[in-house]
Amino acid sequence: MKEILRIIPVLFIKNGLIVRSQNFYKHQFIGNVIEQAKRLNDYNVDELVYIDISRSDKYDLGRDDLNVKSKHDIITIIQDISKVCFMPLTFGGGIRSVDDAVNRIRAGADKITINSLLYKDLNIVKKIISEIGSQAVVASIDYKIINEKLIIFNNFGQNNTNIELISFIKKIENLGVGEFFIQNVELDGMQKGFDLNNIKKIVNSVNLPVIACSGAGSVEHFLEAVKIKGLSAVAAGNYFNYKERSYPLVKKELKDFKINVR
Repeated sequence: MKEILRIIPVLFIKNGLIVRSQNFYKHQFIGNVIEQAKRLNDYNVDELVYIDISRSDKYDLGRDDLNVKSKHDIITIIQDISKVCFMPLTFGGGIRSVDDAVNRIRAGADKITINSLLYKDLNIVKKIISEIGSQAVVASIDYKIINEKLIIFNNFGQNNTNIELISFIKKIENLGVGEFFIQNVELDGMQKGFDLNNIKKIVNSVNLPVIACSGAGSVEHFLEAVKIKGLSAVAAGNYFNYKERSYPLVKKELKDFKINVR
């Protein structure tokens, strides 16, 4: 039987609100965190990924136009999302310690994504894996193409680490993470399609599941990506925020083309 592919919506949170992201630095506020979770839950999505790109764990929400008026912190938001979200929930952003990871799981997340810690302190990553299990830890890695090489960028996609992606993910694979979430910074929000050739290289370099994100702009882009042998999931952010019923429509199109999706 062919591997079953997952199609995963990704919602980016900045200062407590959903934003449209482009190239990791242009952000437009577009929605209420809880309402978006409700909408996607109604569509019975395979999984839901939230990534908090705020600079602080606490923020004051004062956007009457988006029907959000109270102060929140990230743990409260996860608790509120988990009350209306009945599919697997992955939450990333701002995880700096074992307690940060554990608290997000306790608040209702099924998995967490780790980014900055991968470059700052692998000992903490190991302790997180030991505490909550490999299946609950997703390594989130962002890259740009520099001189035809895949180079990892961190700090919201702004800092060149000078680390080559393929060799690094092989190292992280042996650390014990459960899967990889890969984003091309320069395709974020551009709707030009996924970085197909490099996704293939990444998938062929590791044995763990790979979630490919960045670049979706049409159903055809999903059709191209899901044909990559061994790819575990295709994810998208902006695409699922703007078009009504975009998620079930993508699923229908893929099934019409005999793609084995959930």
